Amino acid sequence: MELLFGIVLGLIILVLLVVVHELGHAIVARRNGVVVEEFGIGFPPRAWGKKLKNGIEFTLNWLPLGGFVKLQGEYDSATGKGDYGAASYWVKTKILLAGVLINWLVAGVLLTILAWTGLPQVIPNQFSVPQDMSVQNKGDVSIAALIDDYPAARAGLKEGDIIETFAGKEVTTVEQLIALTHQYRGETVAVGYERNDKKQTKQVTLRDSEQGTVFGAGLGQMQLARYTWSAPIVGFGTTLQLTGITLQGVGDIVVNLAQGLAGKVSLSDQAQEAADKKLQEVGNNVAGPVGILGVLFPSVQQAGIIQIVFFSALISLTLAVMNILPIPGLDGGRWYTMTIFRLLKKPLTKEREEVIQTVGVLLLLVIIVAVTVSDVTKLV
Repeated sequence: MELLFGIVLGLIILVLLVVVHELGHAIVARRNGVVVEEFGIGFPPRAWGKKLKNGIEFTLNWLPLGGFVKLQGEYDSATGKGDYGAASYWVKTKILLAGVLINWLVAGVLLTILAWTGLPQVIPNQFSVPQDMSVQNKGDVSIAALIDDYPAARAGLKEGDIIETFAGKEVTTVEQLIALTHQYRGETVAVGYERNDKKQTKQVTLRDSEQGTVFGAGLGQMQLARYTWSAPIVGFGTTLQLTGITLQGVGDIVVNLAQGLAGKVSLSDQAQEAADKKLQEVGNNVAGPVGILGVLFPSVQQAGIIQIVFFSALISLTLAVMNILPIPGLDGGRWYTMTIFRLLKKPLTKEREEVIQTVGVLLLLVIIVAVTVSDVTKLV
């Protein structure tokens, strides 16, 4: 039942974020005189539809993977009254980028709410207002990393193990566990931990050293930062910081992909090996809907509402960033195509636009299939 609940909630979050994105397009289009013909939740085939009083066909569709908005004359060369194509360059820009802005604002609002209630600290030097910040530890103390040939690794502990007791004492914070390891240095102590929902105990002989680690494990525990008056500043400051990190990550993926593909055509074994590593790194850093849901399910079942809201903010931010990239078939691709033809002073005919968008959609489908295969492989 928990897994089913996670799947349903994960799909609802993804659909809501995409629907909000499309709603941004629809609102800006109507406010600028462009006719919105249909607003759909999910993708066809259609399950149900109704004509609203404002003339928009509202539909529910069987494939719960997002949503869409259909504008009248949705080609750059359309000239009829109420057509998207008949709008000015500035109006088209606002319509195309409205979804990006909405997703970015949603991320900022969600992170602002978390800044009031408890914002997870997940990156080094995360944006903060120290004068208004209070930090608390929340959740279990777990092993994040192990040092080879040190007591924790030799005893058989593994990354991900949740430390519950140490020398018969309950462990509640990382600082407490570190203090206990030094208190009992040189001794053999019982370490109670949980792995895969099973409670176990290991006897660990600690190193006898006054300086440095005596346990040999990197420890992790979720830290939450709370703010009062500065919560909106922190929420949107963090959103801006994560936007930069996401763009940098996308850039790294593109560079690694280009270097990997270039290396694959080389005859050198060394270049082939380096290319394989680059392509493997791309696969490890890319996630699609399956991978996103794979992250959301454990969040629903284990981490609670804070993680769910935090991941929702990250997904919304990712949707915003991806849709400003110059990929035909996405909002950014359409804007770049329109802008390039305008700068070149060449007409963007319906036929040309259809070819460009079709190639873009096919490219996206290939990427989606490849990413989905990678997601399933990693989840399995």
